[in-house]
Amino acid sequence: MFSDRTDAGRQLARRLGHLRGDDVVVVGLPRGGVPVAYEVARALAAPLDVILVRKLGVPSQPELGMGAIGEDGVRVVNADVVRSAGVAPHEVAAVERQERAELAALGQRFRAGRNRIALAGRVVVIVDDGIATGSTAKAACLVARAQGARRVVLAVPVAPPEWTDSLSGAADELVALATPRRFFGVGQFYDDFTQTTDAEVIECLVRAGGVPGEGSSPGTPPGTAGRGELAPFDRGG
Repeated sequence: MFSDRTDAGRQLARRLGHLRGDDVVVVGLPRGGVPVAYEVARALAAPLDVILVRKLGVPSQPELGMGAIGEDGVRVVNADVVRSAGVAPHEVAAVERQERAELAALGQRFRAGRNRIALAGRVVVIVDDGIATGSTAKAACLVARAQGARRVVLAVPVAPPEWTDSLSGAADELVALATPRRFFGVGQFYDDFTQTTDAEVIECLVRAGGVPGEGSSPGTPPGTAGRGELAPFDRGG
């Protein structure tokens, strides 16, 4: 369905063209969502940032999400998964402490010392490379709300057919290019689903003007001196 994340981002951007010019900020979920978000931000001539969330994995089965956390103390827990997996409250708390430490480290790594972009009063487009359980996406929507977003749009290339059930009310608009009936995992719909590295995330942000590049002073993205946020892509082309 998609050759890679760049292809997915370009296809998704075409679906989101109606948002161009509406004071949009595009935020990608690290790591795999950022290359997709880069293409969306480029097409919409909008600033690009990351929105940081971490999955809370079941201790005995870390790949199974029992919830997610985000910046500003956002916390989403799937009580059904916690109950069925037999996870005790102290175990949930231990996983959350570990993931909060990683969340802080990611912020320092990806933002390179600058403040995150202001979302208050703006249309925030949250982008990932696909939806599986929806816990991290829901946490990302709550983070955007907590930061004062005027409107939240959650956009992904692919999601399971019932994806809107768990995300109802989390965003003002839900966009998925495809919701195939035989959905087993996001990677199934990409020819190349190689894991995105930290370096690739940072490269996307640098190319978008989102972190200090060579020749820039620390904490001052190119073209945004004194603003403390990301520069939009060159609207000329």
